[in-house]
Amino acid sequence: MTKALPAVVVLISGRGSNLQSLIRAEQQGALHAQFSAVISNRPDAGGLLFAKESGIETDVVDHTQYQDRDQYDQALIDAIDRHKPQLVILAGFMRILTPAFVRHYAGRLINIHPSLLPLFKGLHTHQQALDAGATSHGASVHFVTEELDGGPAFLQATVPVKPEDNAETLAARVLQQEHRLYPAAVEMITQGEIHLVDDIVHFNQTPLHAPLQLDS
Repeated sequence: MTKALPAVVVLISGRGSNLQSLIRAEQQGALHAQFSAVISNRPDAGGLLFAKESGIETDVVDHTQYQDRDQYDQALIDAIDRHKPQLVILAGFMRILTPAFVRHYAGRLINIHPSLLPLFKGLHTHQQALDAGATSHGASVHFVTEELDGGPAFLQATVPVKPEDNAETLAARVLQQEHRLYPAAVEMITQGEIHLVDDIVHFNQTPLHAPLQLDS
């Protein structure tokens, strides 16, 4: 009997470029997962159309229809849990999640952030890197905890910062790496290579003291 592929749910808010890279990786056989659903907080999110065209179920839990963040996150939990996912992937989901939501998916909720965490948390990371005089920049995949962008990172991709860079050129180069990085990170989890145990990432059963690098 063929073993069932791990079920994943992806949350998006916009065009879903990282979602597209994940779906394409699965279609090309580089990612072994079952995309059970793509859910957005915005009915007009462009990534929903791509998911539908790829034969993936979509859903919208519109945040404007709820009185507060707690009510919204409970509705979102209900929508996600209908699909019984082993992994929940944030792919440009522009919501600050409540502690209750994060705890509900502890150890199976991941995000991609456009910096080499723990550097440059929050927004405008590319400008932050330029303002700090960084010579390298990149993106990180991390488990989500209650601390914003503070969960343990386990895989990173690095790009050099060029003298002529501005925030836009640097962002474009980092995004290219994100599209390689996220499928690789998800594959590591679905293949059982990466686990979160007591807030410590384990790689093949060994505690990981620093994020792995994509091309190393």
